[in-house]
Amino acid sequence: MQAGLKVTTDFISNLCWSELPEGVRRRARLCLLDNLAVTLAGTMVPVSRIAAEYARASWAGNTSTILTGCGKASAAGAAFANACAANALDLDDDAIFTRGHPGAQLFPAVLAAGEKLGASGKQLLEALVIGYEISIRVGRCWHDHHQVYQACGSWGSVGCAAAVSKLLNLNGEQIKQALGIAEYHAPNAPMMRDIVSPSMVKHAIGWGAMTGVTSAELASCGYTGMPSILGFEQYREWVDDLGKEFWMKDWVFYKEWASCAWGHAAGVAALQLIDEFNINPDQISRVKVRTFTEAAELQQTYPATTEEAQFSLKWPLACLIMDRELGPEQILEERFSDPNLLKLFDKIEVVLDPEIDKLYNEMKEMDLRMHSAVEITLINGNHYDSGIVERKADYWDEVSLESKFHRLASYVLEPDAVKDLVEMIWGFDNLTDIRELTRFFEKYLPG
Repeated sequence: MQAGLKVTTDFISNLCWSELPEGVRRRARLCLLDNLAVTLAGTMVPVSRIAAEYARASWAGNTSTILTGCGKASAAGAAFANACAANALDLDDDAIFTRGHPGAQLFPAVLAAGEKLGASGKQLLEALVIGYEISIRVGRCWHDHHQVYQACGSWGSVGCAAAVSKLLNLNGEQIKQALGIAEYHAPNAPMMRDIVSPSMVKHAIGWGAMTGVTSAELASCGYTGMPSILGFEQYREWVDDLGKEFWMKDWVFYKEWASCAWGHAAGVAALQLIDEFNINPDQISRVKVRTFTEAAELQQTYPATTEEAQFSLKWPLACLIMDRELGPEQILEERFSDPNLLKLFDKIEVVLDPEIDKLYNEMKEMDLRMHSAVEITLINGNHYDSGIVERKADYWDEVSLESKFHRLASYVLEPDAVKDLVEMIWGFDNLTDIRELTRFFEKYLPG
């Protein structure tokens, strides 16, 4: 076996919750809480209903819960449906090197497989840690290896396969095959083509979760795959620290705003100007955004779907200026006819700034800091320029993430149920069977 792949399979086989540093265990609980929050809120989006109905019909089964309506499907089907919900609002986490979203794939995959197997809370959290650590590294390899920028479901398939392999207690040889199966069957997801024409395929996250579950289950039956990219000699140094350094501890970050992160620096810059100069939206005659190439290519027309609203810079920015927040109420289709938002949308111009573009390209691999500049001109002629503003990664603690959870889960659950669910997540490693969590959904989620 290739040396890097041996390091990888040993890491997956040997990881034990009780032996993890407390900082890693803390991060795993935070990720679990955040992923559950965005999945619950995401069930309100049309793509979640479509994916759930399809999964129930085409991946029929009674082992794993679909959170939209609490039906059941096979593990692969539930993972697909719940992953579509988890990423439906683009409020799910990002991580270093991935240039995308790991958690929205990993949580649905381990929840579906773990429920089928009757896994404990500790076992699910172990699998989640493995999923993040492998996703970060395989994502780094993937973006270096592929010339075309591929969306999250590509490398995420391998991360999900690693996580589910742990739950299935596969041996080293079977894990190697699971990773190779997942990589071979991973979706070819050309990210920038969907940016130009946003649709429900988005980041291919449903396919990443489903492919990961299926690949690990196939490997358990003796199905074989090709050698994984994680074993390539040129990437040896990127995997050798597995089990020694836990990248998820410091380099997973969470999102406050329901839109593509490429546009967030513009939101920060605009709000800074509005606060500093006490600007009322009614006073604005023009907003000019200077940004980098990828952000400048985001949707420029009025959104007709929630996916178009998320993959826009102008619509989220108009919402932030008008409402000072950007969540389900701003990104769901019911808001798209708001005349005040449409009027403000028309005042926003997005231009490419060579200096900002250079800054982004210099740190693209890290993908944690982005820059934009915003100029606001008022009706009275006053003109304000933010200069180049940096949007840093969001690092949240228990208090702030619990607040986000309450805000998002309250769209679909009663307050007492939200409180009970938070308590369950904070003590999740004490659960003997994670079906306690899915039974909770059956009791409290509307059918």
